[in-house]
Amino acid sequence: MLNDLRFELSFKNSFQLENKLNFCISNNINKINIPCKGGIKKDFLNETIKYIGENYKNLDVTYHYSLYHQYTKNREYSYLEFLNFIKKCQFYKNKEILLVSGSNKKKNFEVLDVLKDFKNEKNLNINIGVAYNPYLKNHYNICGERERIKKKFSSRLIKSIWLQFGTDIKLLEKEINFLKDSFLNNSYDSKDKNVKIFGSLLIPSKEFISRFKFRPWKGVFISDKYLYSQDDFYTFTKDLIEIYLDNNICPIIETECSSIKKLQDLYSLMKIKTT
Repeated sequence: MLNDLRFELSFKNSFQLENKLNFCISNNINKINIPCKGGIKKDFLNETIKYIGENYKNLDVTYHYSLYHQYTKNREYSYLEFLNFIKKCQFYKNKEILLVSGSNKKKNFEVLDVLKDFKNEKNLNINIGVAYNPYLKNHYNICGERERIKKKFSSRLIKSIWLQFGTDIKLLEKEINFLKDSFLNNSYDSKDKNVKIFGSLLIPSKEFISRFKFRPWKGVFISDKYLYSQDDFYTFTKDLIEIYLDNNICPIIETECSSIKKLQDLYSLMKIKTT
């Protein structure tokens, strides 16, 4: 199980990045995700790809690309920047990216728009993953997530689905079944059968709960029951892990784990034995 986990790294500068990468390597973590948010965007994102590509060649890195955060000048220029990003990822032998529209979508520059154009790029080949939020309709009154994922798959470019975190187990199971029935079990395209599903995992801690209460993450549904009881949150997280593993969904750890104690807490939660 340890070899399948992915870890998302957040950092404010190259020094923090280097420390976190070295921590990962020293603890046998080689599958990491680099988000595209906060200060990690545009020039700093490009610098990060180059730095990791030249100095940490053995890491399995998935870079996120937010069309909102990466938007520059106009749509045409922004699309060229996206192509340059793909070329840079290919140059450093990165196999996959996670493409998202971002929290505030740009007109004519959302994931569906970019996929439509990217289908015509003959010399660029990279696995593309897309996000899926199972909780939008029921908890945010935002409809259309199922239709959007169907349209994304119609591009024949999608190789992975990345589930947003949330604490509504029944709804999650319902949406997992929808995804499996639509794209994996009865796929009309045999290529879709190789699609991987990743699931966001937030490790409960007093620090995380306090920060989330103060500044909730957009689109992330966490019930008050878990925000006011760390023990209940811990129990829920164990149940969520079981659901992920039972459905062959690979967890991606999005909370901070760059200390021995936090890593041990995670492994204890997942019942992973380390030597």
